[in-house]
Amino acid sequence: MKILAISDTHGFHKEFKDLDFAGIDMVIHAGDFSNQKSPMFNQQESVDFLSWYNDIPVKHKVLICGNHDTSIETKLVNPKDFWNIRYLEHESINIEGINIFGSPYTPQFGNWSFMKARGKLDPYWQQIPENTDILVVHGPPKGILDLSYNREDVLEYCGDKELYNHVLRVQPKHMIFGHIHNFQDCYNSGSKTIKGLRTTFHNVSCVTDRKFDLGLTSKGQIIEYDCKN
Repeated sequence: MKILAISDTHGFHKEFKDLDFAGIDMVIHAGDFSNQKSPMFNQQESVDFLSWYNDIPVKHKVLICGNHDTSIETKLVNPKDFWNIRYLEHESINIEGINIFGSPYTPQFGNWSFMKARGKLDPYWQQIPENTDILVVHGPPKGILDLSYNREDVLEYCGDKELYNHVLRVQPKHMIFGHIHNFQDCYNSGSKTIKGLRTTFHNVSCVTDRKFDLGLTSKGQIIEYDCKN
């Protein structure tokens, strides 16, 4: 199965118009499809994205939210109203024999959506089923494609340590996330494997943080999923 994995499109989704979806069996979006914090503008962005995502010519479309998707958390918009989207909010689905678990939660950083206090996410990650084949979360595990500057302008690995511990427990074949963009000298987009783990990690953020704004610099990653192994 050929999967296109994307995340953090932040309102740039219509720039995917020249993307050839031929041969793509599934698209997975790992959150932050909107950008504005204002509920009114976020609602408009979300409906525009969901309408576009619902209509792209791919059989399976999986979606989770990210911290920017405020109109979903506040119930102004319901992705499940868009019949052709498989929306996951801390839950599992089986698609053609592939077990996918999707969750929007990330550690607290500012006052955004779907965030929990850092160090308090373990009870949520305990709920990831051990038979998960593809784990889709908005943010990265600690130490994997998660370099960024903190509030003191110091580079650090800012992913979730508790999430990493549960990835070790579950060891999905693929883990898909975004949240931490490329920025200045931090290059997080890409894939990574770790010796001794069967999991391939994918940071599929599509935007790069620039000095005053965001810019679309990637159109995702193709994952060739072997359903036989």
